This record gives sequence, structure tokens and C-alpha cells, in this order.
Amino acid sequence: MKDAKYKFEIPEEVKNISRILTDAGFESFLVGGCVRDLVIGRAPKDWDIATNAKPEEIIKIFPKTFYENEYGTVGVVNEDTSDKTLKVVEITPYRIESGYSDFRRPDKVEWGKTIEDDLARRDFTMNALAYNILTEDLLDPFGGLEDIEKKMIRTVGRPDERFGEDALRMFRALRLASELNFAIEHDTQIAITTHAELLEHISRERIRDEFTKIIMSETPALALDLASRLGLLNFISPEFEKGIGMEQNQAHAYTVWEHLLRTLNHAAKKDFPLHVRLAAFAHDVAKPHTRKRLKNQWTFYNHEVVGARLSRTILTDLHFPKEIVEKAVKLVRWHMFFSDTEKITLSAVRRIVRNVGTDLIWDLVDLRVCDRIGTGRPKETPFRLRKYKSMIEEVLRDPISVKQLGINGADIMRLTKAGPGPHIGFILEILLSEVLENPKLNSPEHMEGRVGELHALKSEELAGLGKVARAKNQSDEEKEIEKIREEYKVQ
Repeated sequence: MKDAKYKFEIPEEVKNISRILTDAGFESFLVGGCVRDLVIGRAPKDWDIATNAKPEEIIKIFPKTFYENEYGTVGVVNEDTSDKTLKVVEITPYRIESGYSDFRRPDKVEWGKTIEDDLARRDFTMNALAYNILTEDLLDPFGGLEDIEKKMIRTVGRPDERFGEDALRMFRALRLASELNFAIEHDTQIAITTHAELLEHISRERIRDEFTKIIMSETPALALDLASRLGLLNFISPEFEKGIGMEQNQAHAYTVWEHLLRTLNHAAKKDFPLHVRLAAFAHDVAKPHTRKRLKNQWTFYNHEVVGARLSRTILTDLHFPKEIVEKAVKLVRWHMFFSDTEKITLSAVRRIVRNVGTDLIWDLVDLRVCDRIGTGRPKETPFRLRKYKSMIEEVLRDPISVKQLGINGADIMRLTKAGPGPHIGFILEILLSEVLENPKLNSPEHMEGRVGELHALKSEELAGLGKVARAKNQSDEEKEIEKIREEYKVQ
């Protein structure tokens, strides 16, 4: 075992736990990712201590703890109420694990006698380091320090054994490569390719968690490109594989897959939130489904509509929270919004704000910025997009939904002396369509007059006008509107 002296900045509450364990006659080491991060120079997110004390012995020497798991980990609660202190530090006895029938968790866990026993069960060499806080000794039995220096991810021992124990480690290797900008060692890559099918035994939630960490890293394209080459992309969704190598039209410098990676990477560079990054990665996922040859070039008509459906399926399958799914899907659905400020009207901008929502409209603009960079265009926000932003600012003060009209369903029933029914919705949609065109019409006086006029129409004509208005309010697709007009013979 290689020993070295290192001096790190350690939180006082972590030092105190180490002192208490040592004074009680037990060994104490910082282990895992926190030691790796200290060596690299990153601030650790968690502080984990390994010891030769058993759970009941740990509980006995600390005043406030909780113990709720089968692996011996005891949470020591720090009773200091300061915001700057760690609330919980986890202490785990040395462990020896064996038998992984579900390719995820050990069938048998025994308490180890030495720190060497504990480090031998870990995934990658850079995570198999142990640091004695009091003596400042860093133990490195598997060459983790050298691998960190080389920026290399390598398993502890044989990679096929490590991945056979826990198949999720394959995704963890990708995630660490993305977070740290490290390479994956050759034999480890081969083992990932060989054993990728073991991920069929891993829950979608576990894969989602690693995928999320990849997406939220600084260079997600690195890991996802590796996933495509090592056979893991299929376990995120096979839909993404369909865009690999697929050429686009002249507006795009890259294939569909390369474009998605570049769009996502720019979203990461701008530190956009998760739902924007997911939309950036998925916004053109439906292009393989909609690709057609027309006038000697490729077209992808309605890929945003199909893409919204596919995105919902993909993200729901990965068990993302409903709120995240809804936001990402909405961004994918409307990412092709028309932004030619020489031709677009304020009413069209109001409709896109209505469709995507005031809470997401700026995220939609951010997605367009990422899409531009992912296409190979040099400027994030050309004049046209800056002008579009100013138009959004202008219309955000205007009514954009039925709830913001100067009249409601109850008012309509009172004015028409008619009961509830579909005619109420048709009238509201027509009124909203008119207000989206001209916000000045949103006055109770004007609305009351229009209600009388609309109520006097034949029911079929009102239904036709209402459906045209609804289609126009919810979509810019004129073909859809024309079909409805033709069906009901209205203009």
C-alpha cells in the first residue's frame, strides 16, 4: 500500500468525529469521492468516514445518530444549527461484500477488519483512496493517485468483475468522465461494451439518476458520445441512436446526433436548468421519423410535434418528475417558433407566449440560442432574435389566456340567459383570438357586445368559428386552420 502525506481543508465537524472515534480506540478514514475531490482540488459534496467500529459501537459514542439501512451506515447528526455546518456525516464500518445476483446490490455483507478490505470492494481506483484526518496519511493501494494524475478512470481489479457486481457502474464511469473531463481506460471501455446488456437488470430510476448527473455536468456531450460508442445509449432511449450518422439539410453543418450533442453542450455551458438541457438534447429526436426527400434536399416537417410525443415517452419511461416532463415537452413542441421579426406580428408573439406559457417563454428563447450554436451558426443572438425578445417583453403585459379576458363563462350565461354547454367555450375562444390580435378589445363593454353577436349565430356556424379560433390560438399551422374552415364553411 502506498502512503503519502497530504494536508487538506476539512470541516471542523468532520475532524471532530474522527477525533471521537480515535479517542474511543477505533480507526477512522475519509473514503470515496470526497478524498478523490480533495486530491483533484474540488469541494466535496459529501463527507464519508469508514471505521473498524461496528454500528452499535458508533451509536454508543455519539449523542445523536440514526441507523436505517442494511449496510451499516450510521448518520451522525450535528446539533449545531449554523447554516455553514454539515447537518449529517455518514460513518460506515469496513465492509466485505459478496454475491451480486441482481447485478446491483451485494447478497452478503460482512464487516471487514481493515481499511484495505473496504477499499478493495470499491468501483474505480480514484475512489479507492483513504485519508486519515489526524495523521494526514493518504492510503492508495490501487494506484488511484496516478490515475487521477493521468485523468484516467480505471476499475479496481478486473473490470468485468466490478461491472458484474454492479452494472450501474458502467453509467457511473460515463458520468465521472463527464463531470471530471477524464478518459475511460481501454480495458474498462472494452468491459463496458461486453457487459452493457447487464443494464437490463437496473431500474429506470437508477439510470435516470446517472443520466441526470451527466446532463447537469459541464461537458455532457463527452459522456453521451461515449455512451453511443460503448453501447449504453440504448439504455437511455433507443430513439437517440436513430440520429447517429443521419445527415440533415443545408442549414445544418452536423448530423442529427452531433447537432443534439452540440446543442446540449451549449445549454450546459450557459448553466441552464435541467428541463432546458433535456429539451436541448431531445428537441430534434423525431427527425429520423419525419425525414423525407423533397426538391433534392432533406425535410423534417412536423418533427417538433412528433418530437414532443417522443420526448414525453422517453422522459416518462425514465421516471422523471411530471413537472420536469411537462416543461421539457412543451419546449420541444414549440422550439420551431417563427422568429422573423420582419414578417411576424405581435399577435403571433402573443400566441407563442400563450402556447408555451409565461413561465417558460424565456427558456424557449434560451433553447433557440442553443439550437443555433448546435447548428454551427456563430452568433448566439443575432439582431432578429434580439428584436424577438423585445417583442416578447412588449406582449407580456397583454392578455394571453381565457382567464385574462374581461368576461367569463358565468358572464356569458347571464348575458345570453342560456345554460352551460360547448357554446360557452366557443365564444371564449373567439373572444381570446380577437384579443390576441388586438389587446385593446379586452374591455367588458366590447366583450358584452360581441357575446350578443356571437350568440345570435347558428350553432353550427358558432362551432366552426370557435374551432378555427381554438386552432389559431393554439397553433401557427395554417393548414390545420384551413381544414376546419373548409369543414364548417366559415372564414
